[in-house]
Amino acid sequence: MKTLVLGLGNPIVRDDSIGLRVAEQLRSRLADRAGVEVDEDYWGGLRLMERLVGFDRAVVIDAIQTGAEPGTIHVLTPAAIPTQRSASAHDVNLPTALAFGRQAGLKLPDDERIRLVGIEVVDILTFGDDCTPAVAAALPRAVETVIDLLDGFDV
Repeated sequence: MKTLVLGLGNPIVRDDSIGLRVAEQLRSRLADRAGVEVDEDYWGGLRLMERLVGFDRAVVIDAIQTGAEPGTIHVLTPAAIPTQRSASAHDVNLPTALAFGRQAGLKLPDDERIRLVGIEVVDILTFGDDCTPAVAAALPRAVETVIDLLDGFDV
């Protein structure tokens, strides 16, 4: 079973070094798990599709805006991800990326084998001044959520 944990290096905070440190923490904590790969290099829909190819399951960490308290951690299946999440031309949300990839014939994990760990932000496009502290504070909880997901992911 090949598992991908993806998305920590994207700009869910303005200072990517925070995300990269969390990626390193996840890498070290998951190092003894066979078939688990952690990749912080994720930006935009095409990259997302390419990275998911060949994996049996995936956990994608990303910013999300649903109106909840900033820093809230969401665990969503692709079907439950709000479609209005992506509002810029370079960014494609996870369900759209999966649909495009499957239409192109790529071997991607089934929807029931993918989870989004969404970190609630204030502004999905600019990650405003009051967003960064809440997101930074949520990252350790996001790490624990990923670990818990992988421990209980029986698909």
